[in-house]
Amino acid sequence: MARSRGRGGGGRGAGLVAYDYDVLVVGGGIIGLSTAYALVRARPGLAVGVLEKEDFLASHQTGRNSGVIHSGIYYRPGSLKARFAVAGAAELVEFCRVHDVAYEITGKLIVAVGREELPRLHALAQRGRENGIPVRELGAAQITEYEPHVSGVAGLHVGSTGICDYPMVARVLAALAEREGARLHPATEARAVSHRADGVVVQTPRGELRAAVLVNCAGLHSDRIARLAGDDPGVRVVPFRGEYYELVAGRRGLVRGLVYPVPDPAFPFLGVHLTRGVHGDVHVGPNAVPALAREGYDWRTVRLRDLAGTVAFPGTWRIARRHWRYEVGELHRSLSKRAFTAAVRRMLPEVTADDLVPAAAGVRAQAVARDGSLLDDFAFAGFDPDARAAVPSRLVHVLNAPSPAATASLPIGREVARRALAALDVATGRGSGVGGRP
Repeated sequence: MARSRGRGGGGRGAGLVAYDYDVLVVGGGIIGLSTAYALVRARPGLAVGVLEKEDFLASHQTGRNSGVIHSGIYYRPGSLKARFAVAGAAELVEFCRVHDVAYEITGKLIVAVGREELPRLHALAQRGRENGIPVRELGAAQITEYEPHVSGVAGLHVGSTGICDYPMVARVLAALAEREGARLHPATEARAVSHRADGVVVQTPRGELRAAVLVNCAGLHSDRIARLAGDDPGVRVVPFRGEYYELVAGRRGLVRGLVYPVPDPAFPFLGVHLTRGVHGDVHVGPNAVPALAREGYDWRTVRLRDLAGTVAFPGTWRIARRHWRYEVGELHRSLSKRAFTAAVRRMLPEVTADDLVPAAAGVRAQAVARDGSLLDDFAFAGFDPDARAAVPSRLVHVLNAPSPAATASLPIGREVARRALAALDVATGRGSGVGGRP
């Protein structure tokens, strides 16, 4: 592998290390690519590399995304999810417009199918307003103005929600980053990481790479990369598979846009919903079931190392004890198409089992603490420039970036880049000059 010495690597100035990269990003999904793009834009001439273990970029969570541009209505006001989703949605739409990526602002309905859901629906409307999101509360008759085939006792219409082609967004980000000098390395897995005082050394199948700072955007493997680098992330990624069906072509007219149930705040998944994509297909789902591998997209895919790690983690059993009733229902719908169809019919009464055919599944990288709590917000670790007494580190980790991370990918990338540049400046003795919070 050809090496380019880091342009500005502190080790070079100190005579200790010749860096291949100032900043090396592990993970070629939408967050890693957005981070690389933010780095080269923020500091032209910076030597930035991106490692991706698969043969092509955005092959896991990004490539299997539902395509929804989330409004931010679900997220606690003041949280990173709320801040980044609201701002990120608007920025993403502009990005798609400028770079000719397929998108559409469809709006979405959140539908209460029973009166017991009305307090949660009203609370959701209030949360949306607190997050600055325009919402319209609907009665049962008004639901059909937007979705003639959907049934419910009340609903919310969220006008700012849309859909886009996230794999294409990732490809554009990759091209833009490369144009500014970043180097992308597909089929290059980070197999070992040595975090030293004078730099970070990454062992790959193609040889050794040295960097002043390492950024971990490894998604489903983010906790493993943190441990490889010598950091205790304090969490474990527990993979949940999202299983989908789609409507057969002749029945896609049952759904005009996006239709969601009222979420259960006790569980981090939104439940079975209806999503019309940018290419006209209508996905129905998901079921959220435990995956038997971190990249286990069906029941047949089992990796003993992944499964053993999940089973040995105390947080897994605490989740199971806390949510077992909910998960039994998810498993039932996974194994029974009849049960799945019955769940869909609560919102879409006209659908039948014959209208549904299996679609590609995805796996969510859900970070879980040892006490069984599921991290609800985006979570970062490693060097923190905002800490009162920042501990020098050459590592920045993105430990939890589930949905709406794709929607929020541009501001998340800038935040990760800000942390990485601050770590670089401390490591190389340049001082601050990183700028404020994006």
